[in-house]
Amino acid sequence: MKKSSLITMTAFAAVAVLGLSGCAAESAPAGSTRACVILPDADSGTRWEPGDRPALEKGLAEAGFEADIQNAQNDPAKYATISDAQLTKGCGVMLLVDLQGAGVAVAEKAKAAGVPVIAYDRPIAGADYYVSFDNETVGALQGQMIVDGLAAAGKDIKTASIIYGSGDPTDGNAKMFLDGALGVLDAAGAKAAFTMEGTWDGAKAGTLFEQAFTAVKGKVDAVLAPNDNNAASIIQVLDKNGLTVPVSGQDASIAGLQNVLLGKQYGTVYKPFTLEVAKALEVIKAIFAGETYPTTKSNDGVPFVTIDPISITADTVKDVVAAGDATVEALCTAEVAAACEKYGVK
Repeated sequence: MKKSSLITMTAFAAVAVLGLSGCAAESAPAGSTRACVILPDADSGTRWEPGDRPALEKGLAEAGFEADIQNAQNDPAKYATISDAQLTKGCGVMLLVDLQGAGVAVAEKAKAAGVPVIAYDRPIAGADYYVSFDNETVGALQGQMIVDGLAAAGKDIKTASIIYGSGDPTDGNAKMFLDGALGVLDAAGAKAAFTMEGTWDGAKAGTLFEQAFTAVKGKVDAVLAPNDNNAASIIQVLDKNGLTVPVSGQDASIAGLQNVLLGKQYGTVYKPFTLEVAKALEVIKAIFAGETYPTTKSNDGVPFVTIDPISITADTVKDVVAAGDATVEALCTAEVAAACEKYGVK
């Protein structure tokens, strides 16, 4: 599979999405420039608090909008309580990251109050827009990691023992990730030796993988892991059993990038949250201006503003550093220093 370059990424971010799908979204209530944001938790993918929150706060402030950004701390009931308080105070737009389906009811309340809703990163039925990376492409890149990793190891994918993992089934993105991966794996003739229960919880993923490892009697040739957090726990089990096999990932986290450099994880899908924030801000500005933001596709009837993800392998970890989304100091610890030198991470 061709590797995306940072030049391609930057060019894509600069090009306006053309065309229009779906019907026109609502405009913000007259006179309101308050953006209400609900983040789902403080740990999934380790991105919301250290990444999206400050970027959204900065972008909204620079655009002259008031921001109310809160975190539901992985509690759907708290998610509902936060939304009620925000809507009571008044919102010109709501940007919601869904949490176990809680976003659907909040979107309904917001729409009833005339407040447009942007589903951010995860789909929400009934939203006016869905802003996210192209999730089936994310999955396809993960599936390709398994195909390429097995080929590099000289193993026949049609007879390989592959453990399939996936994200939490209550997260609408998880199915799209898995569908994208299966599209590639099925076409290559791969079959699952064992399919794990879906989760985003790293510790739980480790336990589930222990069970899968026992079920296949320790014969594992590759693992389809939905993100770096899951992959890290799976790799711990593989390490304990003296195995190194192709493992996929997602998020380009520090731990994930380190595992990629060390050869313990074949690759990770890089989704620069800065691109997602920038695109969401464009949509918010359009809504406050009473305009309809152009889209090229829809997701279950919701106009979908897509962003291209990037596949990262050991050879391209340096690109994530060059983009400012990882530092040499964080990546190149004593254990990883030799690998950083080998792959030009500096």
